[in-house]
Amino acid sequence: MNIYPPFLGAGIRLSYISKDFRKAVVTMKLRWWNRNLVGVHFGGSLMSMSDAFYMLLILQNLGKGYIVWDKASCIQFKKPGKGKVTCVFEIGDEILERIKQEVEANGKTEIELPLEITDEEGDVVSSLQKTIYIRKKIFNVF
Repeated sequence: MNIYPPFLGAGIRLSYISKDFRKAVVTMKLRWWNRNLVGVHFGGSLMSMSDAFYMLLILQNLGKGYIVWDKASCIQFKKPGKGKVTCVFEIGDEILERIKQEVEANGKTEIELPLEITDEEGDVVSSLQKTIYIRKKIFNVF
C-alpha cells in the first residue's frame, strides 16, 4: 500500500499492520508537497489518511463472502497538523460480531467508527467519523 499512487503522492505511509488485520497505523510527515498555503498539513491529505483502512481491516476479518465499502467520512479539524501525524485503526471482536449479527438480521449494515489523527505530542489534529457499509455477497464467484 505504500506504493499506491494516491498515498505515495501525499506522503501517507502504512507503518504497521498486525498479522490478524485488527490494527493498522498510518503516518504522514509534513513535506513541501503536502503543505497547504499556510505551511501545515493539507486537509485533503489528512482525510486521505483515513480512507480505506477500516474497510481493509473489516474485509480481511469477515472474508470474501462480504462486500465492504467506505460510505462516508466527516472530519473536524482541531488544530494545525505540523510534523509527523499518525492515525491508528483498530477493529475488535465486538465490532466484528455486531457487523455479522446485523448483516445476518438485515442483509446489510452501516457502522460508524470514530477515528483520530494525532501529532507527535499526542494532540488531536483531526477527529473523524467513518461510515462503513457491509453486506453479504449474493454470488461469491471469486
